[in-house]
This record gives sequence, C-alpha cells and structure tokens, in this order.
Amino acid sequence: QVQLVESGGGLVQAGGSLRLSCAASGGTFGSYAMGWFRQGPGKEREFVAAISWSGGSTRYADSVKGRFTISRDGAKNTVYLQMNRLKPEDTAVYSCAVKLGIRYTAPDQGYDYWGQGTQVTVSS
Repeated sequence: QVQLVESGGGLVQAGGSLRLSCAASGGTFGSYAMGWFRQGPGKEREFVAAISWSGGSTRYADSVKGRFTISRDGAKNTVYLQMNRLKPEDTAVYSCAVKLGIRYTAPDQGYDYWGQGTQVTVSS
C-alpha cells in the first residue's frame, strides 16, 4: 500500500512562490509516475502537472505552464512542485498522486494512490 504525504502549502500573496513536496512510502512499488492535482473551492479536481518515473517526461496544465515546475528525487521517492508567480485562482487543495507501472510517460489521469492534500491560499 502506497502512502503519500504532502507538505509545503500555506498562505502567500499574489506574485509569490511556494514549493510543495510529496513523499511516497509503503514498500517497493517499481516504476511509477507522479502527479499533482488541485481542487479549488466549489470546483472539480483538476490536473496540474505530472512527471515520469525516469524524470525525462513532464506534462503541465495550460493554466500553470511557465509558472510551475515539477521535479522528483528518485532516491527519496519524493516529488516537488515549485510554484512561482502565484495567482489568486491558484488557491486550492493540492494533492499528489502515484500511477504504478509507468516508466516513461507523465499521464494526466488514471492515478492509483492519492495523498490527503495541502492547502495553498493566494491572497490578492
């Protein structure tokens, strides 16, 4: 069973930056992609970014391209989301997810395990 724990959320002013982390644990689970999703107040959950097991492939939602960067540390089973130039519309609960059995692609759906999420609030 995979456990995911996010950290790094908080309150920031528009234009500021935050770095989210997500550590995976729970055993040996082979190759896997990792992704970030968010759910704003009154909204559906939406894809934000993903990275392949190898780290060589990434994918971003159009709304965050050029502002957010996803990366991972394979040795630590940890994925990061560097968020720059934050906007009030980025306010949401951010959750990381793992999709098992993926080596070279960065999917935007079909994830197997989810973290509890961390709140990001951007004030105007």
